[in-house]
Amino acid sequence: MKYRHGVIVGKFYPPHAGHHLLIDAAAAACERVTVVVAPSSTESVPLDLRLEWLREAHGERVRFVGVHDDHPVDYADPAAWERHMAVFRAAVGTDRVDAVFSSERYGNELAERFHAVPEIVDLDRSRLPVSGTAVRADPAGHWHLLGPGVRGWLAKRVVVVGAESTGTTTMARALARHYRLRGGVWAATRWVPEFGRELTERKLAGLRRDRPDATVFDVTWDRDDFVTVAVEQNAAEDAAARLSSPVLFADTDAFATTIWEERYLGSTSAAVRDRVRRPDLYLLTDNEGVPFEDDGLRDGEHLRRWMTGRFRSELDALGVPLRELTGSFGERLRAAVSATDALLAQGWEFAPPLSAGAAGPIGR
Repeated sequence: MKYRHGVIVGKFYPPHAGHHLLIDAAAAACERVTVVVAPSSTESVPLDLRLEWLREAHGERVRFVGVHDDHPVDYADPAAWERHMAVFRAAVGTDRVDAVFSSERYGNELAERFHAVPEIVDLDRSRLPVSGTAVRADPAGHWHLLGPGVRGWLAKRVVVVGAESTGTTTMARALARHYRLRGGVWAATRWVPEFGRELTERKLAGLRRDRPDATVFDVTWDRDDFVTVAVEQNAAEDAAARLSSPVLFADTDAFATTIWEERYLGSTSAAVRDRVRRPDLYLLTDNEGVPFEDDGLRDGEHLRRWMTGRFRSELDALGVPLRELTGSFGERLRAAVSATDALLAQGWEFAPPLSAGAAGPIGR
């Protein structure tokens, strides 16, 4: 190895392929690498998530240290530099730093203050034309340069909810197909099936091993079942978001599970409510004009209007953007696409980093 100990300092706001290129270059040249992840505390992406994503990408061969650095940035002020360096040195520890790796013009100054050799990697972005500023301005345009964890965190989540046999599954599947057909980054668009249906199938199959004539009306539910549904639905959504395009569709979620729990057990438990999250958009399928199709797993035709009302009132209270879908399937799909396009047009909001002009002392 060329160096014993290499150091990288950056915000990683958020981590992208340019950061990974820089870290890989350091790891190839050094026996040990310490990466100091030093955002300001006002930034939007939590520090622990940045560390998690970086560790996932680079494993144990690189040491990642997280610390907030809220000192004002002024490249021309030696005193300002020293305030930052105090943070960085404390994070690195007492081991001698032999080389500082950077993709920024301040890399030479940073290396000099560590009394180390500067190693500048892809300064002109000729190998990977990406920066944190560019990613924050247009995540979708740089989606291919983001890792699974970052994609999963950024993906806009659109959840379709509604009473039995109102077309939630059909709608979620159709929306995913609609966006996949746009091609490009959207070709990876996914949808998440309803885990509650899968669990119903399992329960019914179990009953039929002893009672072949058992029907869905013989299936019973308890509190633990609904916790399981909420946990598994969240996990499936998170897994799909890591692989999806900038938008992910889901057929139901943990919030919808609270309505189903109320429907079967008369009330909703705290254990399920605690697992409710806020997606970016809800689509509610109205039951009016949709025939009830008995597929052997449905038992609530008489409750569809009540459930639609419960969804409507509880969603209003939740305060998440909502579009109700009514009319023919074509009308519903067009309304859902319109609402999703409007959501995507809003883009992503990031709190600005502390800066002297464009950026503070960060790597890439």
